[in-house]
Amino acid sequence: MFWRAIINTRRRRSRPSWAEVTTQREAGAGDIEVVEDGNTFEENAAKKAFAIMNALNAPTIADDSGLCVDYLGGAPGVYTARYAGENASDDAIDKLLSELKGVAPERRTAEFVCVIAVAFPGEEVRTFRGVCPGRITEERAGEGGFGYDPVFFSDEYNMTLAQMDPDIKNSISHRSAALKKAAEYIKSR
Repeated sequence: MFWRAIINTRRRRSRPSWAEVTTQREAGAGDIEVVEDGNTFEENAAKKAFAIMNALNAPTIADDSGLCVDYLGGAPGVYTARYAGENASDDAIDKLLSELKGVAPERRTAEFVCVIAVAFPGEEVRTFRGVCPGRITEERAGEGGFGYDPVFFSDEYNMTLAQMDPDIKNSISHRSAALKKAAEYIKSR
């Protein structure tokens, strides 16, 4: 997902007084597709932010995110969306559970990772990482959320992300953590 930050030119004490965030499509760059071929979330997020920033000549933020399972050496990692093939969300959960079959619960630790990249014209792209720790369950639980949420268990809340109230899930999510860091950086500029 991409966003373009448009900063108001009216300034207070040499700082922008507000920023408006629009989607890539709304900003007029909807036809630009960036290949996510990096080896890390940071590489993919930075590549997307830089490409869109160059196309629009405007401050841009972009993200890359995924699931990293310790027992699987960090897989699916940057391949999370394509773990079981294109557009195969239920198959991806089935594949993950199959690969962890027989693995003890204490060895099924995992984390959702999100990296937000912030690109300003003429400056180096900065990245901000957020994580949500947990572990992979042996079977699905819950109807909410999306993706791997039905098998991602939060020890802190004693439930899967799919069982959580959306407001709680959003407050502890990897995206929320990364976005808070990126927002602090943007505010400090």
